Amino acid sequence: MFYNLEGMISEIDLNQVVIECNGIGFLVFVSTNTIASLKIGSRHKLYITESIGENNYDLYGFHNKTEKRFFDMLISVSGVGPKAALSVLSSSTPESLTAAIINNDEKYLCMAQGIGKKTAQRIILELKDKIAKLDLPSVIGSITEPVAVPDRKAVNDAASALAVLGFSSSEIRQALSSIDTSGMNTEQIIKLALRALNS
Repeated sequence: MFYNLEGMISEIDLNQVVIECNGIGFLVFVSTNTIASLKIGSRHKLYITESIGENNYDLYGFHNKTEKRFFDMLISVSGVGPKAALSVLSSSTPESLTAAIINNDEKYLCMAQGIGKKTAQRIILELKDKIAKLDLPSVIGSITEPVAVPDRKAVNDAASALAVLGFSSSEIRQALSSIDTSGMNTEQIIKLALRALNS
């Protein structure tokens, strides 16, 4: 099983790249966000998810672990395949998409090509269901930095969104504790937290 591939980017196409590793060129499907971070002739690391079927063996690559986690969460939703998940990730950023899930914003998810209303509803339902099984109150309650009352919901929603992406309670607590959330909305908090988590 591949975890990551590191090598030179030799080709870039619409939603795929070729990464050369020790003389072997791997064709990898990527989102527009990942493509934007790559340059032909430069060396990069891509985090990999494999998709193995009866007639296919495809590799999906991501420039950071956050995007990969979101992809893995999306393909766990019934009816959402790798191509659809990649379309969702290409339509926006992980932080905006997680905020849309938390806020039940199916219209936002439907902006992705190939994602209809029913699929968007399933994504929200199944990913929010996973959030419900997490011990989020303990994460929020242990944040040491004072949080203004108006910002409490934004912080709670941000913590839920980070949990959707697969971060542990301790990782979420540490990231949120390092942020001054005063006056921030959910998406802004998620963005700063992800920056801290990926640093």
